[in-house]
Amino acid sequence: MRIEEILYTQGFGTRRVCAGLVQQGLVRVAGKVVADASDDVPVDGLRFTVQGTEWAYHEKAYLMLHKPAGTECSQKPSTYPSIYTLLPSPLRLRPNKGAVQGVQAIGRLDQDTTGLLLLTDDGQFIHRMGSPKHHVPKVYEVSAKHPLDDAQVAKLLAGVVLDDDPKPVRAAACEIVGPLHLRLTLTEGKYHQVKRMLAAVGNRVEALHRSRIGALALPADLAPGQWRWLGAQQVEALRSARPGQPAEGLDR
Repeated sequence: MRIEEILYTQGFGTRRVCAGLVQQGLVRVAGKVVADASDDVPVDGLRFTVQGTEWAYHEKAYLMLHKPAGTECSQKPSTYPSIYTLLPSPLRLRPNKGAVQGVQAIGRLDQDTTGLLLLTDDGQFIHRMGSPKHHVPKVYEVSAKHPLDDAQVAKLLAGVVLDDDPKPVRAAACEIVGPLHLRLTLTEGKYHQVKRMLAAVGNRVEALHRSRIGALALPADLAPGQWRWLGAQQVEALRSARPGQPAEGLDR
């Protein structure tokens, strides 16, 4: 692929801007300055630098982000900073079909909710992971206001009715980890679902953290606000996620 096109697909600007980066000697491949924007470069395993910043070529971008509290999952946030400000510019500017550029979050977490968030520019992957019919399990660590008991767990597993739908919603799994710590697994994503489910059993969510999506657990060494590329094995495991699938071996 021409180096000008490579830079464009990776989000380094318009084709004209990318050609200009090459012409100014700001692009290196294998440590050598690329002299011509029309040079063909193999993309398999390609790593290059633009203005001294190293970058790896990815045909599609698949990321995990440890969402911190006080951020919004919106391109146009209303009150709090956008999660997209935590990403480098090329990820926000990758060309994409439609009006919106860059990677997009798969689903949303409330501004006060922390934890695992997936982002991609692959529309099919967004649909696969976000569609309710696929029932991708998501695990939440819930800090409750009042002590938890077996009766609350039983109700959450049996199903509770929320105020906007007469059909009960059920937890796919639910366990008490500590007096005020509940681990809840859901396979659907209604508005404020965890908070409303806890309220329906007479409790209240004080803090909420998503620790897992399908077979992918949030790595312990990924700090709030940090992001990481997903590997091919992790992406494939997420594509084939089923309710109750373990996350062993996919948290790194």
